[in-house]
Amino acid sequence: MSISNDANLLNDKIVYDITKFTHLDYPNHLACIVWFAGCNMRCDYCYNKEIVFAKQGHYSSSDVIHFLGTRVGLLDGVVLSGGEATNYDLIPLCKEFKKLGFKVKLDTNGTNFTNLRTLCELNLIDYVALDYKAPISKYKQITKSTRFNEFSRSLQYLILGKIDFEVRTTVHPNLLDEDDINFIIDDLLSRGYNKKYYLQKFLDTEDNIGHIHLSSKSINESLLSKGLEVVFR
Repeated sequence: MSISNDANLLNDKIVYDITKFTHLDYPNHLACIVWFAGCNMRCDYCYNKEIVFAKQGHYSSSDVIHFLGTRVGLLDGVVLSGGEATNYDLIPLCKEFKKLGFKVKLDTNGTNFTNLRTLCELNLIDYVALDYKAPISKYKQITKSTRFNEFSRSLQYLILGKIDFEVRTTVHPNLLDEDDINFIIDDLLSRGYNKKYYLQKFLDTEDNIGHIHLSSKSINESLLSKGLEVVFR
């Protein structure tokens, strides 16, 4: 299999790991997950510490392309996750995925707006899962990032664009309460978002960045706004 020479990036070890099969992470598709090393956030609830703090990965993009070559006809798509995949120039890699006939899903925190927009404009991704980490008042507290405005641009771009996407929030009741979630729902509605809004339950692996554990509290679903269809998963 020939690999294009778009960039030396294809030989850099930017991929921490590869999950060879998933039927959960790409809606209605069988896929693999490519986990990119490093992240520009330090979310308290994040359980991918090894990936977030990794300076480099174990696989190059060329390794990933070779693996996908063995999955043609067996998988439908590829999920780009991390860490934060958009910290890297994903264009050469996504071009190769498309040549092989795979659909591409991007999991992202949306803080690299220019990279996200370019991928969309080049028709290199088919689906985006955008993490709305927290309302602006708690954004830095939870993510240790000050890039809410970049995220906001990404959200607005996706709402106004043609790429299929979803918005999701990971919820730990000690970090986000019903008022916070309702603030996010109101913000989404004000921007014209009319899709399902996914709330992901905190997963306690006993090894996360903020050293937090399951809470004795829980989100009271009856207190959540009915403006959007909220789906817990």
